[in-house]
Amino acid sequence: MTTQDYINREDKYGAHNYHPLPVVLDRGEGVYVWDVEGKRYYDFLSAYSAVNQGHCHPKIIDALKKQADKITLTSRAFYNSVLGEFEEFITKFFGYDKVLPMNTGAEADETAIKLCRRWGYDKKGIPTNEAKIIVCESNFHGRTTTIISMSTDPDSRNGFGPYTPGFIIIPYNDIPALEKALEDPNVAGFLVEPIQGEAGVDVPSEGYLKAAYDRCKAKNVLFIADEVQTGIARTGQMLACDHEGVRPDILILGKAVSGGVFPVSCVLADDDLMLVIKPGNMVPTFWWQPFS
Repeated sequence: MTTQDYINREDKYGAHNYHPLPVVLDRGEGVYVWDVEGKRYYDFLSAYSAVNQGHCHPKIIDALKKQADKITLTSRAFYNSVLGEFEEFITKFFGYDKVLPMNTGAEADETAIKLCRRWGYDKKGIPTNEAKIIVCESNFHGRTTTIISMSTDPDSRNGFGPYTPGFIIIPYNDIPALEKALEDPNVAGFLVEPIQGEAGVDVPSEGYLKAAYDRCKAKNVLFIADEVQTGIARTGQMLACDHEGVRPDILILGKAVSGGVFPVSCVLADDDLMLVIKPGNMVPTFWWQPFS
């Protein structure tokens, strides 16, 4: 088959939810990928940061193979022998009491939204169903119905309403706008990307994250960092928030957590926050068989 044959087959049988470049990739190793014609490329995209560790990293692939040969999947109706090992490692590594593993970045963002709202009702005393979360224009946190409700991207949002209420949208990198939004006593959290990716790699002004964090603390509002794309050493620090010494109340990770070989995302928080979640609140099917 030629490159065009592969492209034609995808166009015929697949939903047209993406518009790829006319390159058909076939294999990868380290920083390189090869197309079906045998041409080699540097993979600067790295699956939007999911393959931060390089293609087919031998340590990651070996762990995946060993676990796949051992057991297929355990439901959360049971304990398993490796989940606790993963939970202990990642919480100690990032300095949080608890982790809630999920599958995708969008799921992790949805989980953070639910966690924030529940905390707002149980801990902050916001009236039932009145919690609000501040978000930024040009954000990208995923494409679920709730997440597009706080999006300003017409391609993601238009034609998919009605939308989920409960969000205040402000300009990115604008502390006065954040201060004004924080005056609302029903605000439970501020959800922000340390660097906006989908908007065109929008790096905020120096000091923005620290100033936003301080304003949130002054108003008893959770600072929630979506580091799905910026986390795991993508910006020169382990987390983008580390550049300004900010420790989010809720940290959202995904993509590179598994080296891109398995859909893994995480929500990290301390006990006072995470323990507002009770059994049955958040349990997806593929939650969760890590590999070690």
